[in-house]
Amino acid sequence: QVQLVESGGGTVQARESLRISCAASGLTLSAYTVGWFRQAPGKEREFVAAITWTDATYYADFVLGRFFISRDNDHNMVYLQMNNLKPEDTAVYYCGVLLAREIPWYADPLRYDYWGQGTQVTVSS
Repeated sequence: QVQLVESGGGTVQARESLRISCAASGLTLSAYTVGWFRQAPGKEREFVAAITWTDATYYADFVLGRFFISRDNDHNMVYLQMNNLKPEDTAVYYCGVLLAREIPWYADPLRYDYWGQGTQVTVSS
Protein backbone atom coordinates (compact mmCIF):
# COMPACT_ATOMS: atom_id res chain seq x y z
CA GLN A 1 0.00 0.00 0.00
CA VAL A 2 1.41 3.36 -1.05
CA GLN A 3 1.46 6.13 1.50
CA LEU A 4 2.83 9.67 1.21
CA VAL A 5 3.27 11.82 4.29
CA GLU A 6 4.12 15.53 4.14
CA SER A 7 5.66 17.32 7.09
CA GLY A 8 7.48 20.49 8.01
CA GLY A 9 4.77 23.06 7.42
CA GLY A 10 4.15 25.90 9.80
CA THR A 11 3.77 29.63 10.20
CA VAL A 12 6.61 31.94 9.22
CA GLN A 13 7.15 35.61 8.54
CA ALA A 14 7.51 36.97 5.03
CA ARG A 15 11.02 36.58 3.60
CA GLU A 16 11.76 33.64 5.88
CA SER A 17 12.50 30.09 4.75
CA LEU A 18 10.90 26.72 5.33
CA ARG A 19 11.64 23.19 4.17
CA ILE A 20 8.82 20.70 3.78
CA SER A 21 9.27 16.99 3.32
CA CYS A 22 7.48 14.14 1.61
CA ALA A 23 8.13 10.65 2.92
CA ALA A 24 6.95 7.58 1.05
CA SER A 25 6.24 3.98 1.84
CA GLY A 26 5.15 1.29 -0.55
CA LEU A 27 7.08 2.65 -3.52
CA THR A 28 10.50 4.06 -4.37
CA LEU A 29 10.28 7.77 -5.08
CA SER A 30 13.44 7.81 -7.18
CA ALA A 31 11.72 5.67 -9.81
CA TYR A 32 8.97 8.21 -10.54
CA THR A 33 8.13 11.86 -10.92
CA VAL A 34 7.33 13.51 -7.61
CA GLY A 35 5.51 16.80 -7.64
CA TRP A 36 4.68 19.47 -5.12
CA PHE A 37 1.37 21.26 -5.51
CA ARG A 38 -0.44 23.75 -3.35
CA GLN A 39 -4.01 24.73 -2.75
CA ALA A 40 -5.22 27.91 -1.12
CA PRO A 41 -8.79 28.30 0.17
CA GLY A 42 -11.22 28.75 -2.69
CA LYS A 43 -8.60 28.03 -5.33
CA GLU A 44 -7.67 25.03 -7.43
CA ARG A 45 -4.65 22.91 -6.73
CA GLU A 46 -1.69 24.38 -8.60
CA PHE A 47 1.67 23.06 -9.64
CA VAL A 48 4.72 24.25 -7.70
CA ALA A 49 7.67 21.97 -8.56
CA ALA A 50 8.51 18.48 -9.74
CA ILE A 51 11.49 16.17 -9.93
CA THR A 52 11.55 13.28 -12.39
CA TRP A 53 13.11 9.84 -12.19
CA THR A 54 16.04 11.30 -14.19
CA ASP A 55 16.40 14.09 -11.60
CA ALA A 56 15.20 16.74 -14.01
CA THR A 57 13.48 19.53 -12.13
CA TYR A 58 10.64 21.83 -13.12
CA TYR A 59 9.22 24.88 -11.38
CA ALA A 60 6.24 27.13 -11.65
CA ASP A 61 7.22 30.62 -12.74
CA PHE A 62 6.07 32.18 -9.47
CA VAL A 63 8.61 30.15 -7.43
CA LEU A 64 11.60 30.29 -9.78
CA GLY A 65 14.71 31.21 -7.86
CA ARG A 66 12.94 30.91 -4.49
CA PHE A 67 11.90 27.23 -4.19
CA PHE A 68 14.09 24.20 -4.78
CA ILE A 69 13.05 20.56 -5.00
CA SER A 70 15.43 17.76 -4.10
CA ARG A 71 15.45 14.08 -3.38
CA ASP A 72 17.10 11.90 -0.71
CA ASN A 73 17.16 8.41 -2.15
CA ASP A 74 18.65 6.85 0.97
CA HIS A 75 15.61 7.88 2.98
CA ASN A 76 13.04 7.71 0.17
CA MET A 77 12.10 11.35 0.63
CA VAL A 78 11.59 14.47 -1.45
CA TYR A 79 12.01 17.98 -0.08
CA LEU A 80 10.87 21.42 -1.06
CA GLN A 81 13.11 24.20 0.18
CA MET A 82 11.16 27.44 0.18
CA ASN A 83 13.08 30.70 0.52
CA ASN A 84 11.97 34.32 0.57
CA LEU A 85 8.43 33.28 1.35
CA LYS A 86 5.59 35.64 0.56
CA PRO A 87 2.09 35.88 2.04
CA GLU A 88 0.69 34.66 -1.28
CA ASP A 89 2.57 31.37 -0.76
CA THR A 90 0.13 30.54 2.03
CA ALA A 91 -1.58 27.26 1.17
CA VAL A 92 -1.77 23.58 1.93
CA TYR A 93 1.15 21.91 0.17
CA TYR A 94 0.75 18.40 -1.21
CA CYS A 95 3.22 15.96 -2.65
CA GLY A 96 2.14 13.56 -5.34
CA VAL A 97 3.59 10.70 -7.34
CA LEU A 98 3.14 10.38 -11.07
CA LEU A 99 3.64 6.80 -12.27
CA ALA A 100 3.50 7.55 -16.00
CA ARG A 101 6.64 8.62 -17.81
CA GLU A 102 5.00 11.35 -19.89
CA ILE A 103 7.13 14.37 -19.08
CA PRO A 104 4.57 17.05 -20.00
CA TRP A 105 2.19 15.65 -17.41
CA TYR A 106 4.29 16.74 -14.43
CA ALA A 107 2.28 19.93 -13.97
CA ASP A 108 -1.19 18.34 -14.25
CA PRO A 109 -2.57 17.24 -10.87
CA LEU A 110 -5.18 15.07 -12.58
CA ARG A 111 -2.39 12.82 -13.91
CA TYR A 112 -0.97 12.02 -10.49
CA ASP A 113 -1.66 8.64 -8.95
CA TYR A 114 -0.92 9.15 -5.26
CA TRP A 115 -1.22 12.08 -2.87
CA GLY A 116 -0.31 12.86 0.68
CA GLN A 117 -2.62 14.52 3.16
CA GLY A 118 -0.93 17.92 2.85
CA THR A 119 0.92 20.25 5.17
CA GLN A 120 -0.17 23.81 5.93
CA VAL A 121 2.21 26.65 5.18
CA THR A 122 1.21 30.08 6.42
CA VAL A 123 3.24 33.19 5.66
CA SER A 124 2.42 36.33 7.58
CA SER A 125 3.34 39.81 6.42
